[in-house]
Amino acid sequence: MPTTPFFDAIIIGAGAAGLFCAGQAGQRGLKVLLIDHADKVAEKIRISGGGRCNFTNRDLDPAAPHKHFVGQNPQFCRSALSRYTPADFIALVQKHGIPFHEKHKGQLFADRSAEDIIAMLLAECEAGGVTRWQPCSVKKIDFLASSASESCRGSYQIDTDRGPVSAGALVIATGGLSIPKIGATDFGYRLAQQFSIPLIERKPGLVPLTFDGAGWAPYAQLAGLALPVQISTGAKKTRMAFDEDLLFTHRGLSGPAVLQISSYWQEGTPLAINLAPTVDLPAALAQGKARSRKLVANELATLVPSRLADAWAGREADWQRPINEASDKALARLAEQLARWELTPTGTEGYKKAEVTLGGVDTRALSQQTMECKTQPGLYFIGEVVDVTGWLGGYNFQWAWASAHACAQALAVTPP
Repeated sequence: MPTTPFFDAIIIGAGAAGLFCAGQAGQRGLKVLLIDHADKVAEKIRISGGGRCNFTNRDLDPAAPHKHFVGQNPQFCRSALSRYTPADFIALVQKHGIPFHEKHKGQLFADRSAEDIIAMLLAECEAGGVTRWQPCSVKKIDFLASSASESCRGSYQIDTDRGPVSAGALVIATGGLSIPKIGATDFGYRLAQQFSIPLIERKPGLVPLTFDGAGWAPYAQLAGLALPVQISTGAKKTRMAFDEDLLFTHRGLSGPAVLQISSYWQEGTPLAINLAPTVDLPAALAQGKARSRKLVANELATLVPSRLADAWAGREADWQRPINEASDKALARLAEQLARWELTPTGTEGYKKAEVTLGGVDTRALSQQTMECKTQPGLYFIGEVVDVTGWLGGYNFQWAWASAHACAQALAVTPP
């Protein structure tokens, strides 16, 4: 009988976290196998940031992860993020000669293409002598516990469509449920359940929000319109607000403002949107009334996009007249509604449009230093499959790099 190939570590999932962990572990002297069911590696990197990959964010504060990360325990990611920072990944990008630029709010993008980042990760894997099987499906995973007399903690026996393999450590980097058309599956969650690792409820994150058809009809005509807003949800201590761009769609709202707030929005609760956050609307409308005879919509169009002004003024008869003929009460009501548009989404566009998955493997089941399961020796979870979700703007990629790095370090320190 031929012997089953043995690796120090087998990593399942060749996305951002899996590729980076494989390269880091391989370069630390471990024999690593990287498996993925898809034909291509890192499809999520390839399509991210408009094809340029927003690979990290300079503004990330490792000492205060709750500022930019969501989950049952955002503090969990502090250890990994503090040991592998945005500056560390930037240094790697520079080492590979990849040109990049900063957009607003610390967001870093590759100048040319996300392909540069993928090529860099593959080069790092090659430098670590990583074996890669793609496409390769995993059929079954078993854990063989060692006897008390052995120093080995046990091994994972994995049945794949390229044959059986085994390893002393198994790393799950299979991501979440978002964007199934590029290969997202629930594999990581099913494996967690197999080994009795608790899960936090999953739902789409960084996702457009939808509204019921009849209620949205007056605004559907604004599809394609984008403008800067302040958007908020929640009350008092739970209130969360973002100053970002909003995009109207045929079915609801999208754009960075909505993607950000979606990670905090609870079903059945309203959003509050200031459609002119940099304008003193009461004063501007009062000035307009004193000096202009234009229609309210035309005067309003000097303060907000004209399509929005027309749609808004069309909501009430009191606003469909020259501004100098409008009552002070009507103009005050217009200013108030534009500054605090309250509406309650009926749902989201779901995983097909979500950039990430909220929830996942319960962080209480993992070591924050190593990403290893506390109750299952040699089993690690990294990246999006874990209940750690970052803001839009490079934070999720930095979590992928940092959690992968923490795992690779642990694998090298405690070889199987």
